[in-house]
Amino acid sequence: MFLRQLSYLIALDQHRHFSRAAQACGVSQPALSSAIRQLENELGITIINRNRRFFGLTEEGQRVLIWARKTLADLDSLRQEAAFAQDIAGGSISIGVMPQGVPVVPVLLEHFRNAVPALQVDVTVYPNAEILHQLREHRIQLGLMYLDQVPKGGPFQVQRLYAERYVLIAAPSIPLPAKRVCGWKDAADLPLGLLSRNMHSRQVVDACFAQAGVTPRVMLETNVLELLHAEILSGKVAGIMPVSALPERVGFMAALQVRRLDPSPTPEVGLLRLNQANSTALQARLWHVSTSLQLDDIYTV
Repeated sequence: MFLRQLSYLIALDQHRHFSRAAQACGVSQPALSSAIRQLENELGITIINRNRRFFGLTEEGQRVLIWARKTLADLDSLRQEAAFAQDIAGGSISIGVMPQGVPVVPVLLEHFRNAVPALQVDVTVYPNAEILHQLREHRIQLGLMYLDQVPKGGPFQVQRLYAERYVLIAAPSIPLPAKRVCGWKDAADLPLGLLSRNMHSRQVVDACFAQAGVTPRVMLETNVLELLHAEILSGKVAGIMPVSALPERVGFMAALQVRRLDPSPTPEVGLLRLNQANSTALQARLWHVSTSLQLDDIYTV
C-alpha cells in the first residue's frame, strides 16, 4: 500500500469524478484508476461504486476514507514537526471559523504570529456543526465557535475566549429610545435586519424575543455579515448582533447609535481541537497561546 493511493482516494471523494481527481493529483486517469483498484485488491474489499463513472464510495470505502485522511494528516503533522524542529518561526495551521467569529480572527492571528512569526494560516468559514465535522475528518486543526454547541463527552478539547454581548445598532435616521439600555420589546418595534435563522446567534436572539413575548419586524435575513453591516449603515434597518460581529472599520461605529439590550444573553465562544496525544509542536504552541487569551474586555460595551 502506498501513500499516493490514499491521496488518490481522498481526491476522488472530493472531486466525485475520475478525470478531475486525476488532474488534481497530477496523474493520468488510468494511473489513478489502477492505483485505486490495486488498493482494493490489497485490502480485499470494494471501495468504489463504479461502472464507467464514479458513483460514490461503498460503506467499506467510507471507512477506508476516514482512515486515509487520518493517516495523511498524521504524516503531514510528522513532516511539519520535523520542519518546525528546524525552524520554530514557521509552520501552517488550518482554522474553521463560524461566520460571527470572522471579526475575531485578526485578533487571534496577531497573538499566534507573535509566538510564531512566519505562521501560514488557512481560514475557512463554516457553520458550527461543520466545524466539528471538519475537525473529526482532520481537515482543520482548530475551530472557533460557540462552546455550547460542542458535544459533551466528545473527542474535543476547548478553550474559552470570551462571552458574547448583544447590542441594538442603527443609523441616526432610525429613532432609538434615548436610554442607553433597551428592552427586547423596544427592539421588536423597529425594522430589523438579522442573521439567518439557521445561525446560532440568530436563535439566541429569537429566544430572547420569545421570552419577552413579542414578535420582531424582520425586514432582512442574511448569513453575510458585510451585507448586514451595509444595510444597517444605510439606515434601511436596525440590527441586533454580538459586539464581536461589529466591524472595526474606521468611522463605522461613530456613524451608528448603539444600545445595550437587557437582558443580554452571554453565550461563550472559544477554540477547540481534537483531543489527541500526538499534536505537533506548532499546534501545542498555538494552543498554549490560546490558553492565555481572555478577550472579554475587547468585546463589551
